[in-house]
Amino acid sequence: MTPTIPVSLDELRRVDLFDGLDEAQLEQWRAAAQAFNVPAGKIIAEQDASPRGLLLLLEGRLRTYKMVDETRFEPIGHMDAPTWMQAIAALTETPVGVRLQTDTDCVVGLIPLQTFTELALAHRSVHRKIMQAIGPVTARLAQIDNDRERLASLGTMAAGLAHELNNPVAAVKRASSQLVDALDIVTGAIGAFVEGGIERADAERLVELQQEALRRSDSAAALSSVDAADAEDDMLERLEDLGIDEPWRLAEVLAAAGVDEAWLSEVAERAGPAVSNALAWVVATLSARGLATELQESASRMSDLVGAIKTYSYMDRGDLVQVDLREGIDATIKVLGHKLKHTKIDVRKDYDPTLPRLAVRGSELNQVWTNLIDNAVDALGETGTITITTSRDGPCVRVDIADDGPGIPEEARRRVLEPFFTTKEVGSGTGLGLDTVRRIVEDRHDGSLGFDTGPDGTSFHVWLPIPDGSELAAPPTTTEDSST
Repeated sequence: MTPTIPVSLDELRRVDLFDGLDEAQLEQWRAAAQAFNVPAGKIIAEQDASPRGLLLLLEGRLRTYKMVDETRFEPIGHMDAPTWMQAIAALTETPVGVRLQTDTDCVVGLIPLQTFTELALAHRSVHRKIMQAIGPVTARLAQIDNDRERLASLGTMAAGLAHELNNPVAAVKRASSQLVDALDIVTGAIGAFVEGGIERADAERLVELQQEALRRSDSAAALSSVDAADAEDDMLERLEDLGIDEPWRLAEVLAAAGVDEAWLSEVAERAGPAVSNALAWVVATLSARGLATELQESASRMSDLVGAIKTYSYMDRGDLVQVDLREGIDATIKVLGHKLKHTKIDVRKDYDPTLPRLAVRGSELNQVWTNLIDNAVDALGETGTITITTSRDGPCVRVDIADDGPGIPEEARRRVLEPFFTTKEVGSGTGLGLDTVRRIVEDRHDGSLGFDTGPDGTSFHVWLPIPDGSELAAPPTTTEDSST
């Protein structure tokens, strides 16, 4: 940024930082300032660098960037002349919070650090304006960091849910396509029987044999992979001996249904030349039932996931909702299912079914469960146990979320509830620090948050007060599976 150019009093008067100064005071700032022509695209301050003093944008426009990772910055805003920059970092002797890069050709003024500090302390109106800006600027930068983390977490969660939904959707598409083929075979069976000259009595017996195959299929015991392969090979040989068309298409289903030699022989006898059509008809019927069951299970899985998402976000409800805490915790576990799916982590639940419903801000409280369970998963890695317990503790409902991981490191224990503290890499957390969890519990729900940790694991405790009369609103007692 060379060479220097003079700064005039008129240029400084346009900067609102100096609004409270008289002519003589402003002259002191002008005498200390030096200005530079800076071309577009030039970085004039790097994030986390030590401040050089007060920067004044006298002409032009620049952009502010926040570091996403070691190699990438994201734009977060812009500044237009005339304005001032870096005063907070210079006065508080803290690193610069953002990268500053010129967007157009600019004129940038600089008042060196030592001189700036002396002048700012000497002129109360300047010092007051800088102090008033600390809160909003710090809050904005913190909010940008939190929003970026939340978006990254939301993207990860959305991708996981999309993957979870994709599996049953793919199963539905595959099963529906196969079901159409099976129904075509079933529909064409009558025409094949008529064309084959099958008598009414034989046709009635074939229907009985079809029903027998369905009953055998329903009661057939599951075979090991080896036994199933052997049974399929035996069935394939029998079908080949009968001269069945494309026997490999029928062998697996008939073997799994458990039909025997006598059943095959009678079907061949009753169907005559239409035996291939008859066996294809039976196999199509067996397949159609299995495909219908698969469709039901897949649709149920999709419905469960959608229900979990709706419960998790409390869509179509007001801010305060009456909830059974178990519903929110279970929905959170389902929403985080993509993260647990490829691990050997066991999630155990021990719920007190007599606890009353509570009036809570449901979506906020579910963010608390998300953060605590997500932290437990990260602490365990690939294997371990997470235990979630609900109980009554005096006038409160208590929720404990515990893991048997290595515990919180000694050096981090005193800081885990501090604002903006995290031990995770950018984008790997939920974007919701434990300080925010604490504020949701304590400030928004009048509860409290605590934790115990050691080499045998960590347990976070959430206490939520039970309002007077809530005992009358306890949810119905249900039997809960203790593990999932």
